[in-house]
Amino acid sequence: MSTDKVKHLLEERERALQGGGAKRIEEQHKKGKLTARERIEILLDDGSFEEIGMFVQHHSTDFGLENQKYLGDGVVTGRGTIDGRQVLVFSQDFTVFGGSLSEAHAEKICRIMDLSLKIGVPVIGLNDSGGARIQEGVVSLGGYADIFLRNTLASGVVPQISAILGPCAGGAVYSPAITDFVFMVKNTSFMFVTGPNVVKTVTHEDVTFEELGGAITHATKSGVAHFACENEVECLGAIRKLLGYIPLNNLDDPPRVVSTDDPLRMDKTLDTIVPENPNKPYDMKEVIRKIVDNGEFFEVQELFAQNLLVGFARLGGYSVGIVANQPSVLAGVLDIDASLKGARFVRFCDAFNIPIVVLEDVPGFLPGTDQEWRGIIKNGAKLLYAFCEATVPRLTVITRKAYGGAYDVMNSKHIGGDVNLAWPSAEIAVMGPKGAVEIIFRKEIELASDREQATEQKVTEYREKFANPYIAAERGFIDEVIVPSETRPKLIKALRFLENKVDSNPKKKHGNIPL
Repeated sequence: MSTDKVKHLLEERERALQGGGAKRIEEQHKKGKLTARERIEILLDDGSFEEIGMFVQHHSTDFGLENQKYLGDGVVTGRGTIDGRQVLVFSQDFTVFGGSLSEAHAEKICRIMDLSLKIGVPVIGLNDSGGARIQEGVVSLGGYADIFLRNTLASGVVPQISAILGPCAGGAVYSPAITDFVFMVKNTSFMFVTGPNVVKTVTHEDVTFEELGGAITHATKSGVAHFACENEVECLGAIRKLLGYIPLNNLDDPPRVVSTDDPLRMDKTLDTIVPENPNKPYDMKEVIRKIVDNGEFFEVQELFAQNLLVGFARLGGYSVGIVANQPSVLAGVLDIDASLKGARFVRFCDAFNIPIVVLEDVPGFLPGTDQEWRGIIKNGAKLLYAFCEATVPRLTVITRKAYGGAYDVMNSKHIGGDVNLAWPSAEIAVMGPKGAVEIIFRKEIELASDREQATEQKVTEYREKFANPYIAAERGFIDEVIVPSETRPKLIKALRFLENKVDSNPKKKHGNIPL
């Protein structure tokens, strides 16, 4: 082979590495953003990236596009490893046509997604795009639809992760929305269906990009973003961390590590963490940290629906998904947002063979006209549905309240919980003592000379008889009442016991979850 051909190849490679050129790269850096290739270098293991489609170019001739061609056409695609495990990645290049999606651009992404299904490895999309390439018209829109279809078909087969690292607007937002986890960066990324200018024209609302679709907005209000990161480096590091808890595909097991934390460790402070006063809050995150390996809890959607906690941790080296009521926020009550958050997380864990651990302290569903009119019934049913259809190992620990329908919903034995434990402080009942007494003994209290004293007396009687775990244990609804400090070893032993669990649902095309 002539040295000229090798020289030409090296020159073309170098041209591709320049993206939209030095000036546009400098503009990208001035915005506090990394380039498409810099992001890949940080995300993947050193030297592991193998590019696919470096020399792809668009074939458009309208609006002078034939004179504007860049190698790669605005998206860098390829394969690499994270902690030695294979992944596929695409990274949109804002320095080339503003990262806009063309037919060729979409074909590159689709090729990566097709490969992911054939090989069974996660797809990570680093999004930074101005949207559809207007000059290509409907061809560009078709490219988006091709991606949406693959997102949907890959759902539950391989993990799909989206990082929003710049603009993501219009039709472009629906691909990340279908994926399993969405990461955003504060102040430099945003998502919306229609931008501030259109909003002002249609609704006369004045709103900034950040207010309408910034990271904090989507992490706190809409729940679209699972993570809101301070900068891109933190964001890419968080993706690496997330992948450490999840399998490569739906036929794989989650990665298991050798735990450095004693599986028999017992933390005596758990024995006194639940206050004597049943109406006094405590922090369930503290309970989680005292139970899991090395106190490490990788929380998902930390800023959204904070009355329910979800996230990943390890128990004896096993990767687990944790779902926990948070008594320090709205008393841990279930509302619409919490139900959606929990249902989505439970379904992800079930799709990818990750055991689910539930820590329960729930007084019920949130009452009120707002919740009823916005559909707490069907939305609460989503969480119920998610637990009912889950076939992975499912463990529950009731720390305090388990009232009403919420007791049933939070992975009770009745809907398929495998191992259900309770602390001595557990109160398993149709409703709280005061509400129950006011219904059961209404007439008796009305006739009493001192109604307040009569109510208190009946509340005490009710609490002693019903607000405890022993009646449920008598019925077999609770497998064991345990000392709180025993929780960690009990859960680890249960996970080992359930390691080879095999369960299946009735044969069907798919269920009809109450959407």
